[in-house]
Amino acid sequence: MINEVILVGRLTKDPELKFTKDGTAVTNVTLAVNRSFRNSAGEIETDFVPCILWSRAAENAAEYCRKGSMIGITGRIQTRSYENREGKKVYVTEVVADTVRFLGGKPAENKAAIAENKAIAENKAAVSQ
Repeated sequence: MINEVILVGRLTKDPELKFTKDGTAVTNVTLAVNRSFRNSAGEIETDFVPCILWSRAAENAAEYCRKGSMIGITGRIQTRSYENREGKKVYVTEVVADTVRFLGGKPAENKAAIAENKAIAENKAAVSQ
């Protein structure tokens, strides 16, 4: 059997780092992935795929990624179920990430970050002289 998924998309919100009871880092993210074809109206539709990142990948995503950041994920599809507060069984399908690649943020964010880092470096250089 093969259960392998490869996705490239943008984060729909900032990753929120959490920890399990035994101290393992985890973050749940939603990846917005454009479809590779147009619908009957000529528009490109987007799928919103829930993904789970564990351990170091979760920590790095929380530290370096923000809403709109483009990332690549390879992993597997997992289905699970649980009972909600009303006692109704809820089914969940999600991608469990094995590897995560940071492919860059929004272009405007990258330019702003580069400018900010350059200003900080110039300020440090001026102070040390």
